Amino acid sequence: MNFDDEFSHETPETGSDELLSDDNLRLPDSASTLVRIHAIRAWLKRRRQEAAIEVGEAALAIQHTAQEDPQHRPRRREIQSNMERVQRAQRTFAEAQQRLDAYDEAETLLEDCVAHTTSGERVLVEYYLTLEELVQDITDEIAHSPRYQALADVQHRVEHVGAPNED
Repeated sequence: MNFDDEFSHETPETGSDELLSDDNLRLPDSASTLVRIHAIRAWLKRRRQEAAIEVGEAALAIQHTAQEDPQHRPRRREIQSNMERVQRAQRTFAEAQQRLDAYDEAETLLEDCVAHTTSGERVLVEYYLTLEELVQDITDEIAHSPRYQALADVQHRVEHVGAPNED
């Protein structure tokens, strides 16, 4: 048996970003502020990538739905059904784009807090308060929009990994 064959079926090691981006991450109370910030960055990066994939899939769905076979003459019912599918795909696209924009905004806010806060421990507090203010402003406008939901998810993530567990 070849040594390489014996270990060729092993899965590659999971990177720290992948571990830190896990939704169920539990950091020890002793975790440093830098680790907590890195966990939030990794999670934001993963969520942003997922939202970008949603945007791309929705764009493809719009394109696929909008394309018709030029030799096929659809009936009135087919035209109506096709229009409804295009509208659903456009709505899905717009919602995914709002989520993507919200994660971009959250990343920018985090980096602003990191750059402008002098105390390392204060960064996450400032970030949380900034998110809270933003979420409150959105709540007054359009509660439960995709942007609101994404920013509320980010705020929950900061709560989840930003401070030691208080059990």
